[in-house]
Amino acid sequence: MIIPTLNAAGSLGGVLAACAGLPVVVVDGGSTDGTAELARAAGARLVAAPRGRGVQLAAGAEAAEGEWLFFLHADTRPGPGWRDALRAAMRDPGRAHYLRFALDDPSPEARRLERQVAWRCRVLALPYGDQGLLISRALYDAVGGFRPLPLMEDVDLVRRLGRRRLAPMPAEAITSAARWRREGWRRRSARNLLCLSLWFLGLPPGMIRRIYG
Repeated sequence: MIIPTLNAAGSLGGVLAACAGLPVVVVDGGSTDGTAELARAAGARLVAAPRGRGVQLAAGAEAAEGEWLFFLHADTRPGPGWRDALRAAMRDPGRAHYLRFALDDPSPEARRLERQVAWRCRVLALPYGDQGLLISRALYDAVGGFRPLPLMEDVDLVRRLGRRRLAPMPAEAITSAARWRREGWRRRSARNLLCLSLWFLGLPPGMIRRIYG
């Protein structure tokens, strides 16, 4: 399991607790809030990398051992049944597998966003990094792995995989809704959609990163 972090002490503990008993590589981009100490205390292997999720994920893949890689964000914890879902998915090494998007918020806005993400995955074949990604090392290497992008590294990878090499798993990835609550549900969602549109139009990821915030 590979988790990129940057000042993630507030959420990382819960993610590591959910992943107890599994080998975890935490790739830190220079946290100053105790993230590194928390990772060490939980028994995770800590790897330092330049800041940037694409760079960190690539560094984690290089440091990890084994034939399978499972990438997970530091504010996303896998939901009930996820270990069984991963074991079943490993019988299909020709595809990468992702979890169903869910938010830790009871509001109607959260349910609406979950439905929108489900539509995006079903129709556009675009799961994001906050849904986790399980991929065999052979397939990861075959498509070129994560590129050192400051943003959209997840979209870039799944686009190279393509619809036929992507499959959903019957379990949830439960992501913190803090960003949406803080910035507003519609405003945050509109910004995410704008960033995706600009990426498809060919705007450099560094410029999109400044819009994303």
